[in-house]
Amino acid sequence: MPQTSANFQLGKDYLSAAKALQMVRGQLEGTLSKSTRKAIRESADHVEKIVDRGAPVYGINTGFGPLCTTKISREATRILQTNILQSHSVGVGTPIADDLAKLMLVLKAHALAKGYSGIRPSTMERILWHIENNAIPVVPSQGSVGASGDLAPLSHLFLPLIGLGKVNFNGTTLPTETLFRKTGLAPLELGPKEGLALINGTQFIAAHATLALEKLHNCLRQADVIGAMMLEGLQGSIRPFSKKLHDLRPFVGNQHVAGRIRTLLKGSEILENHINCERVQDPYSLRCIPQVHGASRNAWLHLKELLEIELNSVTDNPVILDSDTAISGGNFHGQPMALALDYAALAAAELGNVSDRRIYLALEGGHGVPQLLMQDTGINSGYMMLQYTSAALVSENKSLCFPASADSIPTSLGQEDHVSMGSISGRKALQIIENVEKILAIELLTAAQAFEYRKPLKSGVLLDSVHHFLRTKVPFAAEDRVFSDDIEIAIDVIQSGAIITLIETVMREKNIVWDTPFSNQFELL
Repeated sequence: MPQTSANFQLGKDYLSAAKALQMVRGQLEGTLSKSTRKAIRESADHVEKIVDRGAPVYGINTGFGPLCTTKISREATRILQTNILQSHSVGVGTPIADDLAKLMLVLKAHALAKGYSGIRPSTMERILWHIENNAIPVVPSQGSVGASGDLAPLSHLFLPLIGLGKVNFNGTTLPTETLFRKTGLAPLELGPKEGLALINGTQFIAAHATLALEKLHNCLRQADVIGAMMLEGLQGSIRPFSKKLHDLRPFVGNQHVAGRIRTLLKGSEILENHINCERVQDPYSLRCIPQVHGASRNAWLHLKELLEIELNSVTDNPVILDSDTAISGGNFHGQPMALALDYAALAAAELGNVSDRRIYLALEGGHGVPQLLMQDTGINSGYMMLQYTSAALVSENKSLCFPASADSIPTSLGQEDHVSMGSISGRKALQIIENVEKILAIELLTAAQAFEYRKPLKSGVLLDSVHHFLRTKVPFAAEDRVFSDDIEIAIDVIQSGAIITLIETVMREKNIVWDTPFSNQFELL
């Protein structure tokens, strides 16, 4: 595990998506302050007093869901909490990735540490042990309707606390009982309310949203760069990126993208060479980059704002305010994030859609490049088939864009008569974004090929640096070859964010700053 350089006080400090991911990756350690530990103890004490008093409080001394009117004896309250973890572990499908499951642990620990859930200190310590030792529970990907939170995935996430389920530990999937033999741990006996506190909440949805936010952010930043390179390769005009033009329709995403394109094209000999050409205007996929990329930026910003509220909220049920006040409400309902994730998924799909249009445009011929981006076609097919792949990915994304949040199927014998399906929104959003990474990789290859035909003219220092970097990995194609190899390399480049790292390095060295006041607003901090 990487060495942590700082601590984050769970339940106390403000949690952003970036900080949550740093904890998952071992770059930040989640700790409990003295005041937080005190709040956790007091919340558990409140629950014990409620049990002693005997008045019915949902999930503490009553059954769950449609059994909420069934009174549970004091002696059976602990058995109730163990049973709920077992009975609700009904997930199916391929397990989610370890980083997502660990992210769920981090997000749940932060929410429980706020001191409104009745969790006991010993249970919190065990959750932190799993995080710190990378003993990551195996969590199936399907089964949550996002209503009483993510009941099924959270149940699987916390089965190891009571000695059940499986974990991924040191590269191996183990039954929890095997993990206990290796580490000397023993199953916990859950106290009143603890089982319900563990499985009520939106951490499956929020974990997917957190990773989607990061991956979409990476795509958005690179889409601007690749779009600018394609603009240069096809001898497009810089006039549609004018600050004066975008000040007349001041969506922050549009203004931000236009400013980035201006910066990327600054000092370009290619632009100067055709500044007085006879072309009146460019096709939309070039001319409207600020409007299309910018709209997706605005959607990303919306997701970021809502997600940060969610990450710092208490989303289980009932919420324990004190020993006299336990409120059974609906903070676990996933609708706020479900809608935002469906919006973000659409924004990501459109980023891929317009990228495919630029790929197609580059293959048509004209715009200063040969048809199919290769001189000797006939015996060579050139880059034709790469666009087939991008078209297939774009079509797949369109089929995934139906909003999961538009559906609701009643569960729990009608007690849960409206559900969010937010878990499906999160899973689909990640699928779409991963497809967009592949589409952008294909555009990067085609843009670099088109860029080659502008030689010996140079672009600005930023785009020239990106083109040179890519050519160290993928050579110019004068004839056909197995292009899937090139695509795989380009996908690695996109997923690693290497292009952005390079641009930021060159900007520091050359004292270049983005021509936009919104850079901090669109950072993943």
